[in-house]
Amino acid sequence: MQFIKSDININFVGKRKIAFIISLTMIFVSIASLLINKGPRYGIDFAGGTLIQTKFLAPVHIDDIKSGLRTIDLGKSSVQQFGDQNDYEYLVRTDRSSMTTQGFSSKVQMALESATGNVVEIRRVEMVGPQVGKDLREKALFAMFYALLGITIYISYRFESKLALRSGVMAGALVGAVYLLSLFNVSVPYLMAAALIVTLSLFWFLELKYAMGAIVALIHDVTITVGIFSIFDIEFTLPIIAALLTIIGYSLNDTIIIFDRIRENLRKYQKKTPELLINRSVNETLSRTILTSLTTLVVVVALFVLGGGIIHDFAFAMIVGVFIGTYSSIYVASPILLAWQGRGRKK
Repeated sequence: MQFIKSDININFVGKRKIAFIISLTMIFVSIASLLINKGPRYGIDFAGGTLIQTKFLAPVHIDDIKSGLRTIDLGKSSVQQFGDQNDYEYLVRTDRSSMTTQGFSSKVQMALESATGNVVEIRRVEMVGPQVGKDLREKALFAMFYALLGITIYISYRFESKLALRSGVMAGALVGAVYLLSLFNVSVPYLMAAALIVTLSLFWFLELKYAMGAIVALIHDVTITVGIFSIFDIEFTLPIIAALLTIIGYSLNDTIIIFDRIRENLRKYQKKTPELLINRSVNETLSRTILTSLTTLVVVVALFVLGGGIIHDFAFAMIVGVFIGTYSSIYVASPILLAWQGRGRKK
């Protein structure tokens, strides 16, 4: 199926400076939002606490629900409508880890029915301790870091086989450094940030240009997606980590397709300038890129609209990731290769 004409020639490379400004602006806004809000708004998976899903038979006021919760001393709590407006379902989140026994559910049910004058059904009660939440946060960050590290090894071997040994040594050194720093109880977010800076520096000195382009694009995608969650004050939970890892894989697949075509054209048209070669490669793979993005979007939009409240945030993260991942493959990863070619000419 030919979605786009084979002779299309959009000047993507010529717009790279504008794209860099847009990307830097989005990253700056994302980081600023995370700093202002002191990180994303963690769900009970990461922050610890108790989550209660309730369903009423008739409309109720959120203030009445809160007043009922105060009578049973659940600590600081928030109430949010859940699902369709006509379902009268609410999610209650508290910062206190309560014992989720059968007696606890009955106690909550009686307090809410007394305060609202309405019949209530306790559909779900979940409890996560603060230490468990902290451990899950750290493991989630480590999972994302090691995923990125594995990707760099793969790309180095795939596109730069002569430097595969160097990339393996670099990976071993990074893993060792992360392990040693963790022994000194360095905060995990700072640990990961330092590791990524060291990683990019090693790519530069070891001249792993394809790995550099791919990793910068992935960091770009993850940072902006997390930033959007912070800007819209959406809860950050374990399903969102799954979405971020999926976005990393999706964006990488898009980037590798373009890198493959760039490598082929570099061998085929050695006399052409890098700008023309990279722009030609992006245009030649544009039809495949757009078709892949559109078919993926159909699925995740269907999940977003029809999937219900449980999977709503996961689908939203995937929608954002598909757009950002497609953009970064064209306007971030490929132009970094071009910048590297400019570095080579200067040398």
